[in-house]
Amino acid sequence: MPPEPAKSLMIVDDERSYTGLLAQLLAENLDCPVVSFSQPRAALADFAQLNVGLIITDYDMPDLNGFEFMAEVAKLDPHVPYILITGHPIEAVMDKLNGAVPPKAVLSKPFTWLKLGDEIIRHWPGRPLNFLRAK
Repeated sequence: MPPEPAKSLMIVDDERSYTGLLAQLLAENLDCPVVSFSQPRAALADFAQLNVGLIITDYDMPDLNGFEFMAEVAKLDPHVPYILITGHPIEAVMDKLNGAVPPKAVLSKPFTWLKLGDEIIRHWPGRPLNFLRAK
């Protein structure tokens, strides 16, 4: 039986340039595959092939917001943790949770990629996940 592929980190945010830069920084500094999507439905379509360990998703996206996206992910794999990122006040966003799966962490934009990296490592399933480069 072949070994299971490495768990990947999925980033979903409709701001393409932001998502691309964040994915590049994380891929260069974390020891896991990083995949990014600017459309939540495209991320859902590819989800099954990616062996996702953790998701970073924006809250405010057209078509599906972060909570709606994670509700769809939960139908595919209810155990995938996620980190929510948002440019809105955190309390206002969390008031809209309405029984959805809560995020492991919520980060307010702007944040440093190192802060996000620390949260990824803290919530990575099965640990250990490490920074490849010194902080």
